[in-house]
Amino acid sequence: MQVFGQGEHAFVSSVAPENLRESLERYFNYPITGIVFTHENFPPEQFLEHAKINRIPVFVSSLSTSKFIILFTDFLDAALAPQTLLHGTLVEVLGVGILIQGKSGVGKSETALELVQRGHRLVADDAVRIVCRDGTRLYGFVSQTIEHHLEIRGLGIINISDLFGAGAVRASKRIDLIVHLEDWDEKKEYDRLGLEDHTEEILGVEIAVMTIPVRPGRNVPVLLETAAKNFNLKSRGHNAAKKFQERLARMIKEAVES
Repeated sequence: MQVFGQGEHAFVSSVAPENLRESLERYFNYPITGIVFTHENFPPEQFLEHAKINRIPVFVSSLSTSKFIILFTDFLDAALAPQTLLHGTLVEVLGVGILIQGKSGVGKSETALELVQRGHRLVADDAVRIVCRDGTRLYGFVSQTIEHHLEIRGLGIINISDLFGAGAVRASKRIDLIVHLEDWDEKKEYDRLGLEDHTEEILGVEIAVMTIPVRPGRNVPVLLETAAKNFNLKSRGHNAAKKFQERLARMIKEAVES
């Protein structure tokens, strides 16, 4: 994409038509995708004629050159970024983007519904389009086909936006945490202290991940709210599990020394 700013437009407009033709013939021999004139500057008629002959689109933008380049670069970065489609439910809880995953029937949609009722927001259910930005950030987007619908067994398909209002949904959210819901397994040893940080790689980006076992009596939405609060604390350098371990080690040391 070729961008003609104030200087380029002034040069093209100042060249005599008989001298401009040869330059334009050479210029349009290059494989140009499109041409944009910024600052609402219109190209000379001869320029448009050569563009038409070579079937190259010409656009005029009211933006300044620097502003257009920034916006267009950001657009290309989003459009050409690596992406994938994952099964799960993406919600925003206290500003934290949580991707809920687990086998069918474990309660992902029901958990999302309870979170929406508690004032949080739904991004996408069932199919989440994941886009990697800058090689360091993952964003989840709602599917245009499913939009903000939830499938609740026994109720059928419900529209969260219609039921709870536009404030209960959003089109995209950065993914900060992945939560795996699974049926409680008595033989499995689950993390009880939270001292180790577990991650999962998606599109080359490491995302914090945790596993929550599900069984009757466990309030999963409350656990996710707590996980979001704890994630925010960890992001500010406060790790409750490590502080507890340090305090316990200090107490044991003092007891031994005394």
